Amino acid sequence: MSEQLNRRRFLGSLASAAAVAAIPGAAVALPNARRPEFGDMLDVVIIGGGLAGLTTARDLRLAGNESFLVLEAQDRVGGRTLNHELGNGYISEAGGQWIGPGQTAVADLARELNIGTFTTYYEGKTVFLAGDGRVAMDLHGTFGSDEKIATKLDELARTVPSGAPWKAANAAELDKMSLGDWLIKQNLKPEDRIGWNIASMLSGGTMPTKMGLLHFLSMINSANSRYDQLDSIKDSAQETRFFGGSQILSIKMAEALGEKVRLSSPVRKISGWNQDVVSLHTDTGVVRARHVVMALTPSLCHQIQFDPPLPEMRRELQRRWPAHSPGRKTAHVYAKPFWREKGLNGHIIQANGPLLWAYDNSPPDGSIGVINCFVTQSMLPSDPKQAEPMLSAILAQGLGEEALRPLQFHDHDWGQDPWIISCVSAIPPGFWTRYGEALHPPLGNLIWSGTETADIWAGYMDGAVRSGHRAALQALQALRRV
Repeated sequence: MSEQLNRRRFLGSLASAAAVAAIPGAAVALPNARRPEFGDMLDVVIIGGGLAGLTTARDLRLAGNESFLVLEAQDRVGGRTLNHELGNGYISEAGGQWIGPGQTAVADLARELNIGTFTTYYEGKTVFLAGDGRVAMDLHGTFGSDEKIATKLDELARTVPSGAPWKAANAAELDKMSLGDWLIKQNLKPEDRIGWNIASMLSGGTMPTKMGLLHFLSMINSANSRYDQLDSIKDSAQETRFFGGSQILSIKMAEALGEKVRLSSPVRKISGWNQDVVSLHTDTGVVRARHVVMALTPSLCHQIQFDPPLPEMRRELQRRWPAHSPGRKTAHVYAKPFWREKGLNGHIIQANGPLLWAYDNSPPDGSIGVINCFVTQSMLPSDPKQAEPMLSAILAQGLGEEALRPLQFHDHDWGQDPWIISCVSAIPPGFWTRYGEALHPPLGNLIWSGTETADIWAGYMDGAVRSGHRAALQALQALRRV
């Protein structure tokens, strides 16, 4: 709330923004605006055409500033959101796709862009697989997590600020442990431990033994310090989907920004970041700007050469930022969601197999059936032609023989994308207390953005949008001082 209030006050202080502030969401293009050429001096260059970077650009325009450019390395916008086109206007999301309670920044953005939402399908029984064993039960929109353990985590999470976990009073003590270390002390039953392993993989991208307890608690803190709000479907972070898929947010923003967004323009080097004029060296030329918004995950920032070199702490944060959670997501497409007729919700959880979680990702009208799967990369062939029959057999064990005959199969391995590397940041023990202080502070004319820098919902789409709002404010304030 304070971030939104500060934003309104600042925009209100700018005469050029007075008219815009009265029209929420209006994408105003100045009549005499022209495409900046590479020789031009720009106020702001934004590196990254995902939700964070495009939100920053959109806010700059809303504030009346047209002297900016978005440089995106890929030939598309959206970053870690991507739609599979299934035909006839249907899609399935290959990356981030859900929002839930408390994620107000991305929900507000969707409303401003006239993008509707609908509820994730979870009515019916969830299937659990272990070897040849199969059990189906109605979890009523949850994943059946141990409530006693979840309550303990909630209590600890209240002491760990989501945007700066290293500032917790007991940060040093908590950051010594992994989530796995802490779970061992809870004397869990083997079957409960499997559930927490899967939960850690889905939420944090790694096993509990490699997930820092301090970081995991900061994630729960984002969700109102309620683990069930982080890791369920009903009333949780996985509750709501977007009509047109999550990538539509970035696509619509980019369409409105037009030639302010340049695709296939990776930045290789940034020089003079500590001077009045910053030079960005791209594959297609050099761009000069007064300020640069780095709307990238720190691991991608590390791939850019900085001249002069960044201070040691920031350099080490980028070099050591975990990038080993690439994520792989598949989609099986069927003529209809046949599992619903059997009283199943399409959700499958497999113990000790390549399938982490399968779920119903069909369109809201159920006109076709779509099952998406999060899979364990090391346990599934990388060739989609080999992966499809293996996964189809697992789906058939859970849902019935109809699953053996998908009409389409889509497979996206984010680890094969050089401009993504890792979907989520599996922060290990000891990282935040050592490097956390270097995450947010600007350096020279560099402003750090991206979902990893958000005060709440870091790592989520909502966090990306929040970081974009903040970066735009920082840039506008810096320009005002000049």
